[in-house]
Amino acid sequence: MIEIVIGVLLGVILGTASGLVPGVHANTLAGILLGAQAVLLAVLGPLALAGTLFAALITHTFVECIPSTFLGIPDADTSLAVLPAHALCLEGNGEEAVRIAALGSACAIIISVPLSVLCFVFLPALQPYFDWGIGILIVAVIGYMIVMSESPGWALAIFSVSGLLGAFALRYDFLCWHTLGGTTAVLMPLLAGLFGISVLLVAAQGRLPVQQFRGLRVENRTVVKSSVLGTLAGIAVGWLPGLSTATANGALASVIGYEKDRRAYILATSAANTANAFIGLAALYALSRTRNGVMVALAELPLPSMSELVVIGVLAACLAYVITIALSRSAGRLDGINGRMLNRAVILFVVGLCIVLTGPFGILILVLAVLLGLVPHMINVSRVYCMGAIMVPVILYSFGIAWI
Repeated sequence: MIEIVIGVLLGVILGTASGLVPGVHANTLAGILLGAQAVLLAVLGPLALAGTLFAALITHTFVECIPSTFLGIPDADTSLAVLPAHALCLEGNGEEAVRIAALGSACAIIISVPLSVLCFVFLPALQPYFDWGIGILIVAVIGYMIVMSESPGWALAIFSVSGLLGAFALRYDFLCWHTLGGTTAVLMPLLAGLFGISVLLVAAQGRLPVQQFRGLRVENRTVVKSSVLGTLAGIAVGWLPGLSTATANGALASVIGYEKDRRAYILATSAANTANAFIGLAALYALSRTRNGVMVALAELPLPSMSELVVIGVLAACLAYVITIALSRSAGRLDGINGRMLNRAVILFVVGLCIVLTGPFGILILVLAVLLGLVPHMINVSRVYCMGAIMVPVILYSFGIAWI
């Protein structure tokens, strides 16, 4: 019991830290902890160390919405969700955006835990069929999104060019500095350029509006619908090979639309992110496959039972929800901050972080991604098609072309 408590508390602390610092992911923490596993196993024990890793991942999925909302900096899991969340912040509703994201993650816990158990029991027998058909499924989803867009030609062009950039970046990721041991360090400059700096460069200038919380302006029916959709999307991409939460966000954008219903989209993407963490654990135990850096680290440790880690994850989620809501109340302190200066500070921070974490190759990818990320604004096309940077490499991988 004491090891479970230690794992939960340490994981929540580390996950909160990684969630609040842009560019740092729970996967990064996992790499650092794994490097010191000999000492940590002796001090904490296998259950506490494994619990720390998983609790940090769950906590990160809650807290990461804060910098995405108030600073507009995405990571691999919040690349599209940052757009409506930051837009609500610019309208003075930043605290509401964070609370909605936390609600989506909390709902995902309720839905995803039992569904993960069902996947663990029933899906391994069907895995060969999933492995064969994943590429076809993604192509069908992308084709639907492009055909249904207001400008299919531009949508296809942006998707294709961003896909080439993503394939190039991931293929030559080894040229990046892997300062903190991240397995895909290049995702940081790639997504920060496409969905972060490019957005900040064209964002409205002036002072940030007064941040006031007027309650959650979202219907109960929308909460249920978006949470279920997001959870199912997160479970699907977490179980199927080669996919990620970013892929789920792109698919959800075709169903909900982050410009039409911002709050529903934030709910759905937050639910997908948290559900993805739990189904990743089920895939590790059922298939011996790792879906993210934390699962890679867990696979290197003496694994406790799946039920113990699920309990740790649920407890961590409860604490993470409380922490996220408490931190959202600090939104009022942003009143009157100069938006131009804040944007410049955030851009400089991201550039500096790219230099430290990824080196010259990361800066090259960042520059190219920023230039490409400005195109949707110039031609008035949805930025969702920039997700080709993630989806095209996955499609190539699924068809046997080893780009990632």
